[in-house]
Amino acid sequence: MTSLDPVLDKDGVRLTVEDAVATVTLTNPAKRNAQSPALWRALTEAGRVLPGDVRVVVLRGEGKSFSAGLDRQAFTPEGFDGEPSFLDMARGPEAQLDATIAEYQEAFTWWRRNDLVSIATVQGHAIGAGFQLALACDLRIVAEDVQFAMRETSLGLVPDLTGTLPLVNLVGYARALEICATGRFVHAEEAERTGLANLVVPADQLDAAARDLAAALISAPRDAVVETKALLAGALSHDYEEQRTAERAAQGRRLRDLAGITD
Repeated sequence: MTSLDPVLDKDGVRLTVEDAVATVTLTNPAKRNAQSPALWRALTEAGRVLPGDVRVVVLRGEGKSFSAGLDRQAFTPEGFDGEPSFLDMARGPEAQLDATIAEYQEAFTWWRRNDLVSIATVQGHAIGAGFQLALACDLRIVAEDVQFAMRETSLGLVPDLTGTLPLVNLVGYARALEICATGRFVHAEEAERTGLANLVVPADQLDAAARDLAAALISAPRDAVVETKALLAGALSHDYEEQRTAERAAQGRRLRDLAGITD
């Protein structure tokens, strides 16, 4: 499939596909790509409508900021048009609140599917939900002006959009706690040094760097990349012997496939 016509374009999210590379763009630069439940539903839909031959997904934000986080309108009594306000949700049944948050989280979960490699290109502010959306991706290319911050704790909340586990895995428990509890900014040099960023480039080179990385990722056979990604993800919870076993099983599958042997 080769097309630059949007596969999806709604509620601040645009999805385009060119061969094996899809691009998801946050399209509300006037509000620094602030996030809302409607945007989260659009992100979830983008993951569901991806063509099966897509191998790499690039996530980007239009304008000077990747995403300034949750739109503060969520905390007003009126909330968003056609949506329950967060204050009303808090007053409702606990099970319903849990189910609603789980629905919001779906926008952040599909980026790490084994059959995809996702790349976040991040410039300017990536605050709160914006930070967590960047963390949802496998890889991050950041601009020299990037400013990550996890501000939820400063607002009396907690990060709940799947960002805590990848943050701890990338920078360690102690640094993750300090970043979240203080709400301070993490700039490009620290992001690269601690593993939050794979690469730092000038802001005007973000898209080109993502294209280069995407091309490198799709140069290897798809099944080998899928198996390798699954192995590396599993290593986070395996002990040494479990990982050895997983490697043998994965390599066996690859060798049988290369030999044309089917089970």
